[in-house]
Amino acid sequence: MVRIVFLRHKCIGCNACVEAAPDRWRVSRKDGRCNLVGGNQKQGIFRTLVSLDEFERNEVARNNCPTRAIQVDIVG
Repeated sequence: MVRIVFLRHKCIGCNACVEAAPDRWRVSRKDGRCNLVGGNQKQGIFRTLVSLDEFERNEVARNNCPTRAIQVDIVG
């Protein structure tokens, strides 16, 4: 499994994550920041577990994020 952690308050809406992994990221029409699709929010931090086949695309999203708002880790 892959754990994705997203610190949305750091997001500037550059869209780099959406370009890298469009199935997992969306831009909000409300405020222009990105959203982690399927993410559960707790205290302003969004988390989700996804299958290993999403690792590479989300690793690219993490690497392209200029504010380092995305963390991607292989767990269990």
